[in-house]
Amino acid sequence: MDVRVGATLTWVVTGGVGTAGAGAGAGDAMAAATAATPNKRMEHRKRTAAHRGPAGVLVQTRTACRFRPVLSRCADAGGVVSCGESFMAKPSQVTWGGRFSAGPAELMLRFSESVSFDARLAHFDIAGSKAHSAMLAHVGLISKAERDAIHKGLDVILAEIEAGTFVWSTKLEDVHMNIEHALTQRVPAAARLHTARSRNDQVATDMRLWFKHAAADLIERVRGAQRALLELAMREGDVLIPGYTHLQRAQPVFLAHHLLAWMEMLDRDADRLAEVGRQANWCPLGSGAIAGTTLPIDREFTAKALGFVDARGRPQVTQNSMDTVADRDVFIAFAAACATIGVHFSRMAEDLILWSSVEFKYADLPDAFCTGSSLMPQKKNPDSCELLRGKSARLQGNLHTLLTLTKGLPLTYNRDLQEDKPPVFDSYDQTSICLDVLAGTLAGMKVNRTRCAEAVADPALLATDLADYLVLRGVPFREAHHAVGAVVKLAEGEAVKLDQLSTEDVQTVHPKFGPDWVKVFDLKRAMSMRRGTGMPGPGQVKRQLARWRKKLKP
Repeated sequence: MDVRVGATLTWVVTGGVGTAGAGAGAGDAMAAATAATPNKRMEHRKRTAAHRGPAGVLVQTRTACRFRPVLSRCADAGGVVSCGESFMAKPSQVTWGGRFSAGPAELMLRFSESVSFDARLAHFDIAGSKAHSAMLAHVGLISKAERDAIHKGLDVILAEIEAGTFVWSTKLEDVHMNIEHALTQRVPAAARLHTARSRNDQVATDMRLWFKHAAADLIERVRGAQRALLELAMREGDVLIPGYTHLQRAQPVFLAHHLLAWMEMLDRDADRLAEVGRQANWCPLGSGAIAGTTLPIDREFTAKALGFVDARGRPQVTQNSMDTVADRDVFIAFAAACATIGVHFSRMAEDLILWSSVEFKYADLPDAFCTGSSLMPQKKNPDSCELLRGKSARLQGNLHTLLTLTKGLPLTYNRDLQEDKPPVFDSYDQTSICLDVLAGTLAGMKVNRTRCAEAVADPALLATDLADYLVLRGVPFREAHHAVGAVVKLAEGEAVKLDQLSTEDVQTVHPKFGPDWVKVFDLKRAMSMRRGTGMPGPGQVKRQLARWRKKLKP
């Protein structure tokens, strides 16, 4: 991960941004743009004509140091003072104001802007505009010189955005209009850029590009957590612990088998994220606001330029313009995938919290991912795991937000859908850091082998094996189950462990118990008999570890 620091803003960047070719064919506008999502941190600085708004976005205002759009007050060296507010209508909005005699009120601008959160789409928006302008030149709607001028201007704007010097204005509402307005001021040909394009299909394109990036990035983070799991499982592969049902000791398993159960969960998560990427891989550009365009565009050209292609390189474009601009299924699928990941790492965290408690003491979590108490000096709290458990609820909330947001909307686009982005952006951000924290916690975990051995030595864990012993001697399983239950009750009545009863004692329960019945309680023997696929026997665990080593090999 490459961290770039601009003059006043830190952005986290994981890849470059592609540029469309200068020739008539545009090239692949996204070939180098598995682009990073800038994570802008809030920073408040006194500027001559701009300030940093929410999420670190530079916001243009009339007041030199006004913090917008959330706060209507100024922070200066001397403290916090009121800046006042105006609710009067302003001059006509520059991008859509032709129909109106006056622009929106200042309050409405603050209420309706989205640039404070959708500015992170800037590099995807620029890539889309390059591909779109290349297509316009390809079909003859703009000249090659105009296309080249647009591309050059977009490159300059992108450089300013990456440097943190681009000034975002809430008066221009969103990332699309901010970039287009800045481009038009510098490049006259940019007035033609919005030809045959609506913000409806523009934002749909930006988001699909973002989902492809976000899904791929999260898959890599899932793999990172899986590699930490694999390393731990291989290091502690010979440790046995009690397996639990109903949080009661059930049967013995290798710790590695338990950890590989988590591995399977994460692998299904990676599959779900890959499916999100597949669903997102359809180009919306050309759908317009609702009904496409009468202009002679080439949607397949744009799809190929942006990388919306199948495994054979064939362009994939959406097939219904109304569905294209209204569809939010990919948003829901992504949020659902993140919520499911959250459920999984929450369950893992609960196991780790239990294992690290004094009552279990199976494991010791790394100090780097724990905290202490402000009052009780002896405490070591598993905060990383508790926060993983808590973040799961947040991810589920984001999913429910999207389901509720979309459930009653008529076709096609409605302004409600502006609120579809914060939930998925937050799901991405939180899932990213949670997967990294999970990997770090697992990497530093130490296993208390002595305590695990003490816990797994309980012969009651092999009661089911004792029933199997009777089955092998011809006893129907239900009868064997009842007999072993009676033996367990007898041991409890005698206040002895199950394997300390005499042969005579157990034969009073069932005559099929022979003098060799106690061999059942040999743990090594018991584990070696679990040979079937997916079972926790040593041979199967070794086979599964080898499978995962091969699958997760860099």
